[in-house]
Amino acid sequence: MQNPPSPKPDMHSEDFLRSLMRKQLKLSITCALAFLVVLLGLPVANYFAPELMARRIFGFTLTWFLLGVGFFPAVWVISFYFIRKSIALEESEVAGVKGGDGERENSSL
Repeated sequence: MQNPPSPKPDMHSEDFLRSLMRKQLKLSITCALAFLVVLLGLPVANYFAPELMARRIFGFTLTWFLLGVGFFPAVWVISFYFIRKSIALEESEVAGVKGGDGERENSSL
């Protein structure tokens, strides 16, 4: 006896939205943790390696240099990653539904 074919998933169904939201939550938590590492990394480095962080680079201490030059590009990289991955996640979910096979790609984060 064969199993009946599973019905074609609907892009507007609760299951589809719940699955997409779960994947986006996982991505959001990953990016938030990366941001916290960047945000809290400088004070932790100042606490555990004050001699290193007091070294001069281009006339600034390493602490101020990292804060002034490194912080914003790091946040931009995290934001860029989040946006690209979120768009790819949505497109793969929609492609899985429109493909009609009922199977969605499992994208690794």
